[in-house]
Amino acid sequence: MTAIHFASARQQAAMIAKGEIGAEELLDHYLDRINKYNGDLNAVIWMDEEMARKRARETDAARIRGERLGPLQGVPMTIKESYNLVGSPSTWGNPAWKDHFPEENALSVQRLLDAGANIFGKTNVPFMLADWQSFNDIYGTTNNPWDLSRTPGGSSGGSAAAMAAGLSGIETGSDIGASIRNPAHYCGVCGHKPTYGVIPGHGQKPPGIVADSDIAVLGPIARSAFDLEIALDVMAGAGRPQNAAWKLDLKPARHRRLSDFRIGLMTAAEGFDVDNDYQAALNSIADKLEAAGAKVDRNARPDIPIDAAYETYILLLRAATSGALNEEQLERFRKIAAEADADDKSYLTLMARAGTLPHKEWLRINNERHLMARKWQAFFTDYDILICPAAAGPAFPQNQAGERQDRMIDINGTLQPSTAQMFWAGYSNMVDLPSTVVPAGITPAGLPVGLQAVAAFGEDKTSLKLCQLIEEAFGGFTPPPAYS
Repeated sequence: MTAIHFASARQQAAMIAKGEIGAEELLDHYLDRINKYNGDLNAVIWMDEEMARKRARETDAARIRGERLGPLQGVPMTIKESYNLVGSPSTWGNPAWKDHFPEENALSVQRLLDAGANIFGKTNVPFMLADWQSFNDIYGTTNNPWDLSRTPGGSSGGSAAAMAAGLSGIETGSDIGASIRNPAHYCGVCGHKPTYGVIPGHGQKPPGIVADSDIAVLGPIARSAFDLEIALDVMAGAGRPQNAAWKLDLKPARHRRLSDFRIGLMTAAEGFDVDNDYQAALNSIADKLEAAGAKVDRNARPDIPIDAAYETYILLLRAATSGALNEEQLERFRKIAAEADADDKSYLTLMARAGTLPHKEWLRINNERHLMARKWQAFFTDYDILICPAAAGPAFPQNQAGERQDRMIDINGTLQPSTAQMFWAGYSNMVDLPSTVVPAGITPAGLPVGLQAVAAFGEDKTSLKLCQLIEEAFGGFTPPPAYS
């Protein structure tokens, strides 16, 4: 039997509704585990036990009265630090914002509370949510529960670490550069990056910013793909004032049986190597899918040049984040861009060009993005899903030295810039597609890896359904040994 702390949020809510466990009892259980394990992990960085206990007691009383309970009623949960929650800090790991306490809940947070979730804490992030590690000068470093010397990923690293270690019932993340998908992959849990715009970005922005960012989305992190769908349904829907004009109606999943799915498999890309053990895990899943009757094409991919996809994504990504640059950084980028050779496509040069783009050039790049989106649309007429990596390999050792683009990781015995693996972040994300990450196995070195299932625009339910079927057929979340 699954230990209650590793049970899905769906199971926990059902047990609370049946009176098999009290909401306050379950909250106490998670608080005990945080007291025991969080010292080494540093995943949970803020808690409000008093408010959470009040909500838990209200849930227990409501159940006794026979009231109808919400889909997440009583489930203790933590949320990513960058989400606005009244009474809590929302700093984005930036010391300049250490005293920022929002006065209004993020819309998605309010929807979770309205669905009965008992939000009792927040989890760690990297500075400005801009790394595949999770460390900052306010809260310190979060570690991976599978190996404390390794990164849990980022920027939702605290979220995924808390899920894997059994410190919370369900979690939230945000994603502009795989910040949901990467930590889910590194920590062996599940994450869903929705179609752009499906979940409103209200209340998950830096202080003073109200405009939505290009590419960026919000989404859930969980131990079960079924929980991802429950949380998506709760969090999704038009924001304000858009709700005056439209109502969300996501398409149902294309299929409900593995044998009906048409799947493209892409385990590596030219110029972007992927760890051999990770590729083996993806191929093993593909073998199982074929044995279950699914059609798997191991050569299928959208008709888009790989290098062009990477360059377009990095330019759009770093243009989207350029508003945070100060004048000194801008001047540095202007100098780098001016002195670089025309064919220099290194990450730093692309970042410098993106940060100083004339709007006319951005419009050209944006048009390239939309042409690529049409190629993806054509791909999904023949296939239902593309399965691909979420990163170049499993979680890498913590490395906080220097700038991100200068840090190297070992892939198949060769050092490569850690930023090269961002190809897998942007390939589908820059064209606004949904993708779901679920566990795909454990490497011989004892590290989890996840598969990324990409679906067509607006077809979140298709990637979620495939991942739910994979979870049921082949097994899903495995707890890290030290926390079981």
